Amino acid sequence: MDSIKKLAELFAKFPTIGHRTANRFVFYLIHQPKEKIDELVLAIQDLKKNVKQCNFCFNPFENSSSENNLCEICKNPARDRSLLCVVEKENDLITIENTKKYKGLYFIIGEPDGNFAKNNEKTIKIEELKERIKNSYKFFLDKNDFSEIIIAINPTVEGKITSILIEKSLKEIYLPNALKITHLAKGIPFGGELEYADEETLESAFEGRK
Repeated sequence: MDSIKKLAELFAKFPTIGHRTANRFVFYLIHQPKEKIDELVLAIQDLKKNVKQCNFCFNPFENSSSENNLCEICKNPARDRSLLCVVEKENDLITIENTKKYKGLYFIIGEPDGNFAKNNEKTIKIEELKERIKNSYKFFLDKNDFSEIIIAINPTVEGKITSILIEKSLKEIYLPNALKITHLAKGIPFGGELEYADEETLESAFEGRK
């Protein structure tokens, strides 16, 4: 396989990138000077070397001095640690944070793959979520009981299945205090994704959760 085709196929594996766009990336790089290519390669290497996942929520972060491998959100004592918002992916977390309205913690459960109906919870972090709710102190957070779990999953077909599975699994957990499970209010269109919602829509969805 020649270099152009090989690199184009690698780019085509990126989310939302088709073969036409992948080819444009390759030809763009061909016309760049060597120092620009070296800069790109170094940036990718640094990404793998310096970025790690939070021990609690799985959010990627870069901080070599982070105590107990927690991201800035999880180790912030000012966050409301009685609230836990479950999202599919990192971009959903960023979108919610940008509204500056939610002050609790997060958990990135992962995106279901195309065979989700067959694999069920194997494709997402259901067991990890249950462990963090039951034993948050094991992940270097102050021991506390969550009073509300907010299921903020994208309103797609797969997302609906994921939400149902999460809620069913959470109801199986024994907790000393009552656990309130809520979903975002309607407002985000079916088939849409949180990361593309405007702040006003997302804020209303959080305020009207039930």
